[in-house]
Amino acid sequence: MSSNDTPRLYFDDLRVGQRARTGEYRVSAEQIKAFAAEFDPQPFHLDETAARASVLGGLSASGWHTAAITMRLIVDSDFKLAAGVVGLGGEVNWLQPTRPGDVLHVESEVIELAPSRSRPDRGLVKIRNETRNERNELVQVLIAKLLVPRRVPQSGLPPSSSG
Repeated sequence: MSSNDTPRLYFDDLRVGQRARTGEYRVSAEQIKAFAAEFDPQPFHLDETAARASVLGGLSASGWHTAAITMRLIVDSDFKLAAGVVGLGGEVNWLQPTRPGDVLHVESEVIELAPSRSRPDRGLVKIRNETRNERNELVQVLIAKLLVPRRVPQSGLPPSSSG
């Protein structure tokens, strides 16, 4: 089954503790430099000599580059949400540099589900996304809050000013 044929998941299909793993993505020095040149032009992302002399100790991807790769891996995975990956915010932490040659993948876990009280056609999902390299070292953690539609809107929920 191709990822286009993968069934879409609604809020009602999700469970706390549910896990998913993406495919892999190999990062090259050329990609690191190209991304940095456009979006984060700092010497430790652009030049090997300057990078070796930096606190990072070698050429490394911008954290935002790692975040963009993470997003691509999630979107391309078989864990397809009904309305797509609609973010409402989150927290990102970079634990170590992404280096040329690293092969990244993402391991995701649903950590919180909250049906909307004011909009019964949707819910809020919090997912912990761990981006790891080929040595299974954690390079980034993204806790994302996502808006996910319900399969069948629930009725009878008490009115609320939030959600």
